[in-house]
Amino acid sequence: MRHRPASPPDTAHRCQCRVLYGDTDSGGVVYYANYLRYFEQGRTELMRAAGYSYRELEAQGLIMPVVESYVRYKAAARYDDLLTIRTALTELKTHSCRFDYEIIREPDQLLLVKGFTVNAVVNREGRLSKFPGPVFSLLDKISRQLLG
Repeated sequence: MRHRPASPPDTAHRCQCRVLYGDTDSGGVVYYANYLRYFEQGRTELMRAAGYSYRELEAQGLIMPVVESYVRYKAAARYDDLLTIRTALTELKTHSCRFDYEIIREPDQLLLVKGFTVNAVVNREGRLSKFPGPVFSLLDKISRQLLG
């Protein structure tokens, strides 16, 4: 079933962020929509670690908007919590890809959130496009490395 987030494999890319006061709501917990920003950070850092940035894709006249997302909230993050974002590229097609995420609080390793995004490739006019060959090859390499 597509709407179930898979747990990223142990080989998933990891990056960390600290919850800013501005990320929290009046109850002192991270506002629910901000987890999608954390997903974006994980996705961006995974690409950067692989040697390719979104900026390079944009220079080719392409962008990768989120066309589908799912978030399963399990526990709340609070101001100043240190979070680990685990990100894996779990599905790759010629026009889109899927990233799965887990957000874990340090140091107790509590799973706070899991989810996924599906990102399409579109040109500047908003028309669906294919990944350029070198980009597709790089993403394929990332997914193979992460999935073993």
